Amino acid sequence: MGQGTAYPEQRDIRAIVVLLATQGMIRLGEIPDPLSGKAALDAEGARFYIDLLQELRRKTENNLSSEESTFLGEVLANMQQVFDKKKGAHG
Repeated sequence: MGQGTAYPEQRDIRAIVVLLATQGMIRLGEIPDPLSGKAALDAEGARFYIDLLQELRRKTENNLSSEESTFLGEVLANMQQVFDKKKGAHG
């Protein structure tokens, strides 16, 4: 695949966050799985990616720019909110 808009210009922590968050959102059923084309909840998989992002935040504490830190926090809060909503709906 050639370089283009599929690859973000910024090569910073936000690119890693987006990669992990995208996988988490697939597991949350918010994005169709690219292999099956279907959206389905995989709570254990979603929790795994949320946990990875929490670990990334812990390991990078005080080493991110304010924009990077805010971005990571917002992504995590959004994923956790979707996770809680989906878990509540699926008991």
